[in-house]
Amino acid sequence: MTAEASHTARSLLFVPATRPDRIGKALASGADIAIIDLEDAVAAADKDAARAALAGAAHRAAVRINAVGTPWFDADLAACRAARVPIVVLPKAEHPSHAQRVRAALPEAAVIAIVETAAGFENIDAIARTDVARLAFGSLDLQVDLGIEDDGEPLHYFRARIVLASRLGGLPPPVDGVCTALDDEARLAAELARARRFGFGAKLCIHPKQIAAVHAAFAPTEAEVAWAQRVLAASASGAAARVDGEMVDAPVVARARRILQRAQGI
Repeated sequence: MTAEASHTARSLLFVPATRPDRIGKALASGADIAIIDLEDAVAAADKDAARAALAGAAHRAAVRINAVGTPWFDADLAACRAARVPIVVLPKAEHPSHAQRVRAALPEAAVIAIVETAAGFENIDAIARTDVARLAFGSLDLQVDLGIEDDGEPLHYFRARIVLASRLGGLPPPVDGVCTALDDEARLAAELARARRFGFGAKLCIHPKQIAAVHAAFAPTEAEVAWAQRVLAASASGAAARVDGEMVDAPVVARARRILQRAQGI
């Protein structure tokens, strides 16, 4: 896996660094990116031992390190450098300097910055314009930070905000937060539909069973591809045209091209 995968990935699957038996399974799961987790999935007493899991597989995966300001940040960077990690997932990104510290230590690695605190959203435009490859929405931690119990409408402002910041920063569409319901296909489908409506392009996953639904949700449907092809065919002459009863103008053509680009990329 290369750093460029951070731009196009639809599914990013977490696997605890303390479960080396699961790392190989995560790499073979079909997820676009497997993320070896040194942060939330690892207890404080196990942080040092967890880094040993990076030696064998981390060059084929991303690694979520511990946040800037924690006792483990510098050691995590050193371990990632030794393992030649191509993508670093940076939690609690609250200032451009946080990503810059990672890039200074690992200049060849891409950085996916998780924005999940009030401070992070206050500085989100500056973070998006620093040297990061992509933004991710840390919805669960943001709820805790702000005292929000509902993960629906109360978070809509922040969903729109991270999508807008990504666009203004010239980044790919951001990564949506995890769905914690492992056995509720309807809830996962609803979260994915919401993510698509808001303009997200990927989702963090916590179980391999979520991957197929995530890939399907972020891929253009056959109907969308057929519509895009009709639009481009109708607009080829440069004259005004109608497709499916609607006027075809420049924004419609741009949307059609984007759909076909996504389909070809997948």
